[in-house]
Formats: sequence, C-alpha cells, structure tokens
Amino acid sequence: MIKIGTVGFGYWGPNIVRNFNMPGRSSVIAVSDLDPAQRARAAEQFPGIETTARAEDLFENPAIDAVAIVTPVRSHFVLAEAALLAGKHVLVEKPMTETSEQAERLIELADRHHRVLMVDHTFIYTPAVQRMRELVQSGELGKIYYYDSLRINLGLFQHDVNVLWDLAVHDLAILDFVLDARPLAVSAIGVSHIPGSPENVAYLSLFLPGDTIAHVNVNWLAPVKVRQTLIGGSRKMIIFDELQPSEKLKIYDRGVTQNDKPETLYQTLINYRMGDMWAPNIPYREALNMEAEHFLACIEGRERPLTDGAMGLRVVRILELATKSMRQNGQPFPFPGA
Repeated sequence: MIKIGTVGFGYWGPNIVRNFNMPGRSSVIAVSDLDPAQRARAAEQFPGIETTARAEDLFENPAIDAVAIVTPVRSHFVLAEAALLAGKHVLVEKPMTETSEQAERLIELADRHHRVLMVDHTFIYTPAVQRMRELVQSGELGKIYYYDSLRINLGLFQHDVNVLWDLAVHDLAILDFVLDARPLAVSAIGVSHIPGSPENVAYLSLFLPGDTIAHVNVNWLAPVKVRQTLIGGSRKMIIFDELQPSEKLKIYDRGVTQNDKPETLYQTLINYRMGDMWAPNIPYREALNMEAEHFLACIEGRERPLTDGAMGLRVVRILELATKSMRQNGQPFPFPGA
C-alpha cells in the first residue's frame, strides 16, 4: 500500500485525494493546507484523514511514501525540493516551476535520490489525446503541417502568472506528447487590459522542424468557453473539442494535393480532396484516475513517467521564452538545444 500526502486542498486538491484513495493499492493519509477552512473541508470530505498547516509534517512523516503538491506555482519548487530531500516521490502540479533553473534542480534531486518526479499534465492521460498521438506517430495523418489551438474563457484571472502560464501550459504539454517534436524558436504577443495584472490575452507561436508551425490562442476575456484544437496533416486532419460530451475527436480525410502534370500547367496547381469524416470511439475514463494509476506504477516499477521532469522542464522553458518574447513585442527566441 502506497501512502500519499497532499499539500494543498483548494480547487484541485480534493480531486487528487479522491483519485489516490484506491482500496488495496494507495491511500491519502494526510493533507496540508495553510487555510483552516480548507483543512476542515478535507476532514469533512475524507473522515479519518490527518490535517496540518505545516507541509513539513508530511515530509517528516516516515509513513508517507509520496507527496502530491497542489499549490500555486510560486511554491512548487520549495515544496518539491523539500519533499525530494526527505526521500519522497513527488507529483507536482503544472507548470512544474517558475523557472527552468528550478526545474533542472528538481530533476537532479530526483535522479540522485532515485525518486519518481512527475508533473500533473493531466491532459496527457485523456484517451482522446493518447489517440491523437497514435494517429500522428503512426503516420496516418501524413506530414504534420500545423497545430492550432483555441483555449479561451471569461476568467479566472490569475494574479501571479499570465494567461500563457495558466492556459497555454496545457497545449504545450499536448504538443510535446502528441508531436514528439522540440521547437526551434518561440514567439508570443500579449497584453494586459487590467492595470497591474499579468497579460490576459496572448498568442503564442512555435516554429517546429520540417516547416511545422504551432499556434496557441489563449484568453481570459472571451464571452464563451472554447477548447478546440486542430492538427493538419498532408493526408488527414483532426479536430479535438474537449467540451463535446461525445465525439471529442473527429478525423477528416481532407486536404490538398499539388497537380504538377505538364498538361495541366495552365490550370490550377492545387487539387482539393474532400473525403469522409469519422469520429473514433473514445472510451470515457477520468484522466486523473489514469494519471494516478500511472504514478503508482512508476513508483512500484521505478519507471519514468510520461509526464516526467524533463517534459515539465521543456514546458517551463517555452513559457519563459514566450513571456520574454511578449516583453519585446513578439521577437522570436531560439529554443535551447535547437
């Protein structure tokens, strides 16, 4: 039985506790939160659970094998570092850290202490996103031309991070997983319409190998909530709509082909292919439950998670470059190692 401690019981904390209470396999035995009201809520929702204001109590508890850190990003590094130094396996909310230097430090600590370090990029564990990866990696879509995402809603405004760190972080993880490609350069523009607050509207562009381009539109000032992604390939195209109750993933056998026959030189050089559309059967299962099982399996087998520290670091590096680019009106910056 793997015993878990959870730091933070705000919006996401109760979901973490619920999914890690697996009879016969794992249980959350303690929750830490600075807010007395949240500690009271944890005790009410999960009778018998220990509560404390001190995260250190979880790190010092020899009965706890792993710690889930579900707090604002500004506290991720300090808490995760302390947990790793105490010999705990760590699941940390996304984004992993505030800086790439902090992320590198956590990776080094996890390796040195032989502990699992996993980032809570939940979308990677959704059946629809895993199916998208299969389609891309199998070559069924052909050469990938673009990734285009619209992730907008009205609020919630964050005070410590801009809209890229809040919303675009999801797409950066999905991109990393589905395309399995590293950007060559990063560019972003954004603006804050609330004086003294971080940017609330932003447009992020990633330049990828092979003339593939990715674009992410994120916005806290939209009148409706939209979560839609398009992946265009030379053979087929995908639309992923997270908010659809069914048919979240649609595959289109559509595209264009170049007509370069000499006899058609004076005719159009582009032919349009309008084939069928189909929606594959995507079985429903809560992504966080699949993620929790994966985390436990990695602890039991000393395996490297799908959303390991290296992925978390890549996402943080892109967010850093994007924020830097916004400060300089969209100037592109090369991705390290590109």
